[in-house]
Amino acid sequence: IVFQDYIEAKYFCQEHGVPFNEEGWQYILTEHKGYLPVEIHAVPEGTVVDTGNVLLTIQNTDPKVPWITSYLETALLRAIWYPTTVATKSWSIKQTIKEYYEATSDADPSEIDFKLVDFGARGVSSEESAAIGGMAHLVNFKTTDTMTGILAAKRYYHEKMAGYSIPAAEHSTITSWGKENEADAYRNMIKQFGHAGKTFAVVSDSYDIMNAVENIWGKELHDEVVASGATLVVRPDSGDPVETPIIVIAALMDEFGYETNSKGYAVLPSYIRVLQGDGINEDTVKQILHHIEALKFSAENIIFGMGGGLLQQVDRDTQKFAMKCSAIRINGEWHDVYKEAPGKSSKRGRLALVEEDGVYRTVAHDGNALNDVMRLVFRNGDLMIDEDFATIRERANS
Repeated sequence: IVFQDYIEAKYFCQEHGVPFNEEGWQYILTEHKGYLPVEIHAVPEGTVVDTGNVLLTIQNTDPKVPWITSYLETALLRAIWYPTTVATKSWSIKQTIKEYYEATSDADPSEIDFKLVDFGARGVSSEESAAIGGMAHLVNFKTTDTMTGILAAKRYYHEKMAGYSIPAAEHSTITSWGKENEADAYRNMIKQFGHAGKTFAVVSDSYDIMNAVENIWGKELHDEVVASGATLVVRPDSGDPVETPIIVIAALMDEFGYETNSKGYAVLPSYIRVLQGDGINEDTVKQILHHIEALKFSAENIIFGMGGGLLQQVDRDTQKFAMKCSAIRINGEWHDVYKEAPGKSSKRGRLALVEEDGVYRTVAHDGNALNDVMRLVFRNGDLMIDEDFATIRERANS
């Protein structure tokens, strides 16, 4: 903090009707040159840890300002619960996709990194939320339309390009041609973006998804799609989110054919795929893949897009995040601090996180905590860890 922050906070608190710790903040300004005298330990980012465990601890490093940790509680908790929850949701969906890929596909497993697209930028509460949540998703996948998430990964984790996308039609770029010119709108997409080796997506449900699939794509534009050398991603965007993409896959197989892979599952030609971006969440992904497998279709036929369900339909209670004072040192001796209420008991004492055979447990800090998974990340204004995004991804995917 700087002197101007101090003055602004002082008068704000006076107007707001709450006391201002003038002496304490003056002390931080003069004795610590405005740097906050705290030490933060945290689990390495990207680590997959069971809920109910400690992920971070904060302790003051100057006994004259023991109150500073509580001042930072809200900001720290907010900074952790949201991206962690988004990353966990994204990670969980990836495990589901991976399971069905292993069962039904011969394709390179690296394809899985491109099977869940982040469409959430317009469905979140702010640009900052889009950046933080979008970056959290990119820990697990490499495809997104939330550009602020990519920029955040570049700014804070030195990742040159964390996510990729493709040219894609939206409804207005199709409907502006008029219903009578729907085929021409699709043909224009082939002309503009259907180049050899490229991929492009076309939302195809503006009027009648089955007419678009069976008659326009499957017959009128069939030869143009094949001759383009590109991969067309057909996107249904309405109807039942589980049934519709499966019906579309089946219809495309009728029109374009399919191959049966070594595991006995049907795969569309490599130049055509289906993207379901409406109504997608953890449950519908599982349902779609379950039905696809039952029909002996391969999981590689489909890509998922997820918007507000990925970045916005989460809150602090989704994974029951909380942060409380757990220990206090009085006259050199540590004492437990805890809340003990029905259904809301908090952890007590100094805490450490240990791992054994892939299982994480929160234990009492023994004073040394040599096996503590948490590591020092911040001390008295200095960032102690400066990791790249690839390292975080590697942890999550391991």
